[in-house]
Amino acid sequence: MSAWPELPRDWAYATLHMWMQMAGKIALAQAPPLNHCWSVSLRITPRGLITRTLPHGDRTFTLEFDFLSHQLAIDVSDGTRRALALAPRSVADFYAELMSTLTAMRLPVHIWSMPVEVPNPIRFEADTVHASYDPDAAHRFWQILVRCERVFLDARCQFIGKASPVHFFWGSFDLAVSRFSGRPAPPRDGPAFMRESYSHEVISHGFWPGGGEGTAFGRGPINEPVFYGYCVPPPPGFETMPVQPPAASYNRDFGEFVLPYSAVLAAEDSDATLRAFIESTYAGAATLGHWDRAALERAPIAR
Repeated sequence: MSAWPELPRDWAYATLHMWMQMAGKIALAQAPPLNHCWSVSLRITPRGLITRTLPHGDRTFTLEFDFLSHQLAIDVSDGTRRALALAPRSVADFYAELMSTLTAMRLPVHIWSMPVEVPNPIRFEADTVHASYDPDAAHRFWQILVRCERVFLDARCQFIGKASPVHFFWGSFDLAVSRFSGRPAPPRDGPAFMRESYSHEVISHGFWPGGGEGTAFGRGPINEPVFYGYCVPPPPGFETMPVQPPAASYNRDFGEFVLPYSAVLAAEDSDATLRAFIESTYAGAATLGHWDRAALERAPIAR
């Protein structure tokens, strides 16, 4: 595996974010619900990011963002295949073509066209503001996710309790993996999907490309790519617990530990640096939260 790639500074990914929200909302409309919203997240493939297999009458289909050929591929169980180019154009134009293509393929889907989890959303059909696409940056971003998935999976190998797949959430635009203690969490305020996602005690880790100009989030507390680790509910002492590596810190605005991607990129061993962050934040939170670690973890695998 080659070195971890750099992301362009101030990558303007708002347009791609909105395109992915369309695919996610189609999954939301068609997929049978799974716990913690797992049915609607995207998965990493050897070419990009894909939905789960979605039912539509007696057929099934997937939507895959292919960052090698830069297209959104729609594959159907009857062998039909269509593709939309990923290229600079408006969200509104892409939305119109996607929905008309699905209808022509006898896959009509009705979705709520308002973006979620971002400030000042613009309905897809009205969004002519966001119209950029950087194929090199999109490819680099996917390559980062590929490397994240490898490390995330390796880091949780010794955990034998309930755990999520490594998957991409199109609303918040981040890759995540979660481990659960098995105990219910205190009821959470907020929309229904958030209450469902955090219904049980959880420790999560992930990668987010950050906010900033050119993103749907705008500038905020974190405007660079970061890895994160958080616990719900956070146990007493969580904010001040020691974590590794030294570049990691607790971010009060987000209520989680963050590790700049730049620190991982600059490390002599990037994988080991990320592993140290994941393992130290998990171990600290699980210990402080009185998780039954003896029951939830297996002995380390000999290498």
